[in-house]
Amino acid sequence: MSRTRIRKCTLALSSAAFALSAAHAQTADELAVPIAQDAEAAQDIVVTGFRESLTSALNVKRRETAAVDAIKAEDIAEFPDLNLAESLQRIPGVAISRVNGEGRNISVRGLGPEYSRVRINGMEAIGTTGGTDNSGGVNRGRGFDFNIFSSDLFNSLTVRKTATADVEEGSLGGTVDLQIARPFDYREPTAVISASVSYNDLAQKATPRFSTLLSTQNDAGTFGALLSIAYERRRLIEEGANITRWTYGGFNGGFNPASTIAGKTIAQINDTNPATALFHPRIPGLVSYDIDQQRLGAALALQFRPSESTLVSIDGLYSRLDGTRKEAQFQAIGFSRSGTGKPQTIIRSGTVDSNNNIISGTFDAVDLRVQSRYDELKTDFYQITGTLDQKIGESLKFGAIVGYSNSSFRNPVQTTVTLDAANTNGFFYDFSTRFPTIRPGVDIANPASFAFTNGTSEVRIRPQTVDNSFTNAKGFLEWTASDAVKFKVGGDWRRFEYDSTERRRLQGETVVTTLTAAQLAPLTSQFTGFGRGLNVPSGTPTGWVVPNLDAFASFLTIPSNPTYATGGVENATARGSYVTVREDDLGIWGMAEFNLADAGVPIRGDIGVRYVKTDQVSTGYASQGASVNLVTAERSYDRWLPSANLVFDVTDTLLVRLAAAKTIARAGIGSLTPGGNLNVSGGNRTFSSGNPDLVPTESTNLDASVEWYPTRGAIYAVSAFQKDIGTFVQTLSTSVPFASLGLPASLLTGTTASPTDVFIVSQPVNSKGGLLRGFEVNVQQPFTFLPGVLSNFGVLANYTYVDSDIEYLTSASGATTVTAPLLGLSKHAANATLYFETKKFSIRGSVAYRSSYLTAVPGTEGNAYNGTNGTTNIDAQISYNITDKVKLSLEGINLTDELNDQFVDETNRLNVLTHSGRQFVLSARVAF
Repeated sequence: MSRTRIRKCTLALSSAAFALSAAHAQTADELAVPIAQDAEAAQDIVVTGFRESLTSALNVKRRETAAVDAIKAEDIAEFPDLNLAESLQRIPGVAISRVNGEGRNISVRGLGPEYSRVRINGMEAIGTTGGTDNSGGVNRGRGFDFNIFSSDLFNSLTVRKTATADVEEGSLGGTVDLQIARPFDYREPTAVISASVSYNDLAQKATPRFSTLLSTQNDAGTFGALLSIAYERRRLIEEGANITRWTYGGFNGGFNPASTIAGKTIAQINDTNPATALFHPRIPGLVSYDIDQQRLGAALALQFRPSESTLVSIDGLYSRLDGTRKEAQFQAIGFSRSGTGKPQTIIRSGTVDSNNNIISGTFDAVDLRVQSRYDELKTDFYQITGTLDQKIGESLKFGAIVGYSNSSFRNPVQTTVTLDAANTNGFFYDFSTRFPTIRPGVDIANPASFAFTNGTSEVRIRPQTVDNSFTNAKGFLEWTASDAVKFKVGGDWRRFEYDSTERRRLQGETVVTTLTAAQLAPLTSQFTGFGRGLNVPSGTPTGWVVPNLDAFASFLTIPSNPTYATGGVENATARGSYVTVREDDLGIWGMAEFNLADAGVPIRGDIGVRYVKTDQVSTGYASQGASVNLVTAERSYDRWLPSANLVFDVTDTLLVRLAAAKTIARAGIGSLTPGGNLNVSGGNRTFSSGNPDLVPTESTNLDASVEWYPTRGAIYAVSAFQKDIGTFVQTLSTSVPFASLGLPASLLTGTTASPTDVFIVSQPVNSKGGLLRGFEVNVQQPFTFLPGVLSNFGVLANYTYVDSDIEYLTSASGATTVTAPLLGLSKHAANATLYFETKKFSIRGSVAYRSSYLTAVPGTEGNAYNGTNGTTNIDAQISYNITDKVKLSLEGINLTDELNDQFVDETNRLNVLTHSGRQFVLSARVAF
């Protein structure tokens, strides 16, 4: 479905809903429910069904003084979506990024995951997983990976879009609250069991999914316990084209002087000025990932109510995401190699398009590579919190939360073996279609075409870890001075700790045992079946020979062979990953909440201020002269953060919101190291360093909205917002010869790199920031006013527009800049769901559109920027209640098998194009 069609569909749904609302406007006064009455009624409703979950969430939004959107479980232990991020995308202003077909991260009002905070059961937390290299790899930042949890463990999520003094700082976009179910949420003992089978049409595998919830309380209602458990296994394939960016002809020494392109001189072919040079794919290739995941989660909640004035809640949450990933890849790596690679490659013929791209060509003396990689990936997350709600007399209330959370990511096995075919002739590519034609010129399914050679082929062994933990303590006092005014004061303390490690081979990844052709052949296997559902052009291979990792490990005795031994801090290419950060945040705040309705003034809201002080200590390894030492950096900073929210209740059904606040988001965790990280991998040469002096990103925010609630479960709203981002953390990338970095040449020992090679050098720096402006349109309408069966229909739709002008540095001196949108910002985002629901039967279809967004500015190797093209995801669900206790459902996810289409430069050069298939889930659910 095209972007234009999606926008038209969304606008059509919105227009239809507005028209239908207008048609029954004369009955709105009869159907409207005043906010106080609606709030009271909401406490007595047990949410069952999709429509009721929407209504319950709308009641939360309506009561709050801040701009808040919520999603509620549609039944006990049954969230509307299998993945929390996929539920969040239905909220106006929220867009998600998917990895392996499942939502991983979110952005709120154009601000990416680094600018949002997640609280679980009232306490901040970070969840970390590992992804493919194409999806950003291991999460070493502050963004939260939602795919580590089963949605069945939670009964509500809330997105806070405007700040209040009592909510901890750290978010520019939004604060996401996830809440597990508690026993006092239910009036009587409850048990739910759900069993599902999940099928991915690309992997062609069926896998199980189970969940259960048990809740009980004593007869006196003073003690309750709830336990929920969820297990899921997922098997999927992600595959497609992997280009590893584009680069200019003169990069890495240029092509062989014998190269010819009609109408171009060799000087033009090997131009070293990116502004005028010809560009070519850096490593044209194909990739397939075979992913097998198991997700186990459990939540335990205990509640004590010894008296009407005291409530104690203890919440525990555990989740484990345990999986393996097998990778098969074919690459024309010679285009990215200096020395004996690209400088030997001869262009026999080529076609140049209007954007100076060598869009197709035939090449000789091309180095080819096939590789296998195997990863074991584990994330263990656990959290425990204790919450006290204590009333003191009639007008005073005390509240406190203490807790600890830990996210431990382990990649204990990451092994890659490559085979190489040097100087092959007749290689051909054609990028005139989005999925390229790639013809190797040799039989890549024949082991005899490849060699395993010391100094060229690689054995990479890179186990790594990332640990995040939060220790939280906070408390507040609330004094109800009158029916109109409440005063609150409080304090909170958080300690965040981050630790990452990695190991790599001590002798260098290209130091291998050369094998003869006879030795190599039995150590390989055939990868087949590539390209199903991709419309792969004729001639592009659908299979190739790959190293058999188990056979290689056995033949080379890799676990015990000193040649393949690994090291940590003693390894030049691994020590950069040894980073620690400890951050202590102390906050003190005060605020007033008011509601002047009883005084005849229809205004309510809050005004307050938060003071926060941060003490930060980070460590990393850095070069100091000829030696490399552990370096420690310490700093402190503080900020005053005022905030105010006003709500004008114009009528019982119409309100206007205004908000203003100053907010901050701290720099990414991995960016704060005082050390650096050298990496030589295949044709890639990079050096990244941290910056412990990064200033937090600050923003002054203004928000306004008009919301109309014409009838129960309906809303029509328009919101506008502006964020004046005073400073912004960007990653500045430059191309520098290794010899100019001031690093000891010994760091290159055991690699294929030389001191004259050009390295991509990146460092986080503070730039000037800029303005972000946008608006949201939100429509939710049950068609209860229509006659007969039509009354069972309903719609929810929203559209968000965000624009920004951020000034990015393009040189290390700061003398040159470029203006571009904020990273991760989609200018257009839209969601729409049409549903039909009766007591027995329910069906709904959803579409989510997100326009293209940038992932790096400036781009590398002369590209203006890197980014991801727009996506349109379509999901559907159908369910039938056999009885009041038994329910069957079928859910289809990513029904159009949307492509992950990544690009470089404003000319939309292909970087990555993969797909992961459609997911179908058949479920049976029994409640007692």
